[in-house]
Amino acid sequence: MALGTAETASAHELRFDAGRICLDLLATTHPGERLDGPQPLRAWITGSGLVPPGTPLAHADAGWLVGFRELRGCVGQLVRGTNTPGGRSYDLALARVNDVARAAAPPAPCAVPGEDGYLVRELAGPPGCAALLAAVARDAVELLTDPVARAAVRECEGDNCPLVYLDTSRGRRRRWCSSEVCGNRERVARHRRRAALARA
Repeated sequence: MALGTAETASAHELRFDAGRICLDLLATTHPGERLDGPQPLRAWITGSGLVPPGTPLAHADAGWLVGFRELRGCVGQLVRGTNTPGGRSYDLALARVNDVARAAAPPAPCAVPGEDGYLVRELAGPPGCAALLAAVARDAVELLTDPVARAAVRECEGDNCPLVYLDTSRGRRRRWCSSEVCGNRERVARHRRRAALARA
């Protein structure tokens, strides 16, 4: 998982802290639609680490949004288990993720000299929508078929937070999608409750 720049994340309120690319895609729905145009989608693609920073993505248009949102919905159904295997909706979502995962691979990465003389990663050609969707779908397939990783998927315990994340903490005791966001809200609420009880 690669982190986006602070500027990218703050400009579009994107998060990259779920532990997997497919789970980071799910986070683009909360607290509202974050992929509301081609520019936020381009920022998400770069911030998620699907492409190296600076990769030209001007060709990512509104048509790409449809594909990413559709895949996001399918992955969400499978990860959250809103339907059970064998159910029509679940089976359709699983078939779609598997179909998307079979698409062509993105262009190969290559090392090129950067401005500072150190090698940097670039793609050998422009990435296509199907190839990037396939990378996200393959990440979902890996997550869903790995019993250890699947067992570490958690839903945030924060009030009104539907986000899911991969709990890789020691002892698997992580409770929130983000300690700084939902965890901090919970600590503040707990402090307020204690203060109110002390005044009573």
